[in-house]
Amino acid sequence: MTDSQAISKDRTDKTGTNPVAPAPQGARTAADVVTPELVAQLTKGVAGSGRTANHTPFTGEKLADLPESTPEDVAKAFERARAAQTVWAKVPARQRAAVLLRFHDLVLARQAEVLDLIQLETGKARLHAHEEVQAVAVAARHYGRKAPAYLKPKRHTGAVPTLTKVTELRQPRGVVGQIAPWNYPFELSVGDALPAFVSGNAVVMKPDTETCLTALWARDLLIEAGLPAEVFQVVLGEGPVVGPELVKHADYVSFTGSTRTGREVAQGAAARLVGVSLELGGKNAMLVLEDADIDKAAAGAVRACFSSAGQLCISIERLYVHESIADAFVERFATRTKAMRLGKSLAYGADMGSLVGERQLETVTRHVDEAVAKGAKLVAGGVARPDIGPYFFEPTILDGVEAPMAVCNEETFGPVVSIYRFTDEDEVIGLANGTPYGLNSSVWTKDAKRGHAVASRLRTGTVNINEGYAPAYGSVQSPMGGMKDSGLGRRHGSEGILKYTEAQTVAHQRIMPMAPSFGMTDEKYAAFMSRSLKAMKTFRLR
Repeated sequence: MTDSQAISKDRTDKTGTNPVAPAPQGARTAADVVTPELVAQLTKGVAGSGRTANHTPFTGEKLADLPESTPEDVAKAFERARAAQTVWAKVPARQRAAVLLRFHDLVLARQAEVLDLIQLETGKARLHAHEEVQAVAVAARHYGRKAPAYLKPKRHTGAVPTLTKVTELRQPRGVVGQIAPWNYPFELSVGDALPAFVSGNAVVMKPDTETCLTALWARDLLIEAGLPAEVFQVVLGEGPVVGPELVKHADYVSFTGSTRTGREVAQGAAARLVGVSLELGGKNAMLVLEDADIDKAAAGAVRACFSSAGQLCISIERLYVHESIADAFVERFATRTKAMRLGKSLAYGADMGSLVGERQLETVTRHVDEAVAKGAKLVAGGVARPDIGPYFFEPTILDGVEAPMAVCNEETFGPVVSIYRFTDEDEVIGLANGTPYGLNSSVWTKDAKRGHAVASRLRTGTVNINEGYAPAYGSVQSPMGGMKDSGLGRRHGSEGILKYTEAQTVAHQRIMPMAPSFGMTDEKYAAFMSRSLKAMKTFRLR
């Protein structure tokens, strides 16, 4: 047995410190929620000659038998979507937007249904599942209100004012192929699809099989809100089989997942010269400056590091604390972390749920074991909790982490954060930026001007001041995405919808052509155009 294995076994055999949230009396079970009737309803229209299944992380038990799509099934789904899209694109933008507003109301009215599914499929705590409800409702409201303005024709100054009338149109790309991840199966499936639909596209989506019931529930609700069923196709199957088929047929590809797979998706899209947006991995940093409110920062770190058991692309995995306040911060952060309640009931009350499965548990265990074996100090957690469920792992704080420990540079994607001390602001900005990733970061300070100055120097797509990730992500009028190896393109705001369109310029020339006319010689025409160009600069035309 290796030192790492011995440490792992020793910690697993011990009783953890985090309390278990009590399950309320009469709490619903998986069997109460995922009935054969519900599965039949949700999988209606999902083509698949094979059979597969998904499971709940809470117990490891099977949730549902599901159809499994073949490459031929994917091709047929695109055929159906393409035929439906030509009709859907002719529907006025305001009518398409109205579907999103009705969907918004249905989501909030029936949120208990999807909260149960999210919890059962991902293992996350109910409050963390509600973050997805909030995000989808906000996106539906935003694009339901703003899409017609984003998409409306725009007038531009022509080559020759008054003579050239120019209009910019936004045409839908056609059929979007969307590959959605398992960690946020509501928000990162239908939440990303909403702007594609409202801009006149159809979508063929491949959700992760283990969390597909949530995406299928969202499809069912969108159809109830008025979306034509054929416009939203879902295919199920293994990523290496079904994923390339989506890229093969799509007019545009939307992918959220690992950087490694994202590169493969980008290569496939590039070979076909179709557009692609990618939200990929992160190794996000939180900077606690010496003037930060320690109590607020410690409470914020719990949210930033352990929401959805750390299985969030924008959660914090590196925590840089100024040396002058580090001991006090770590003490308060550890106290809060050890008090977190773990649980698996379909009810509010637990502070953290489960990891999604064996692979994530293995990665988290490996990172923690190796760090401790090489000298890192375990401040909190570090213990698997099979007494609660097969994939539970306590929220974990490591101190004294150094390269080349894997947890130092690799994305853990679990409830593990490493503490680093610093004394110089320039130094810590360099350390925070010293990673191939650039998705999200967080700065804590009482000085707003200083916070903004530090934020502007961080090479991440979003920066949150005095919070971990929610303010930037929730501000749906603003773009959200990654720099460097964390991705291409943006979701939210104008960029989040216009990426699903092709810009088309229509120029109408009037009175005289863009050529010598009215008896002008070439020389006179050139002189006329030169005078016109000088005049346009004088009158500050753009």
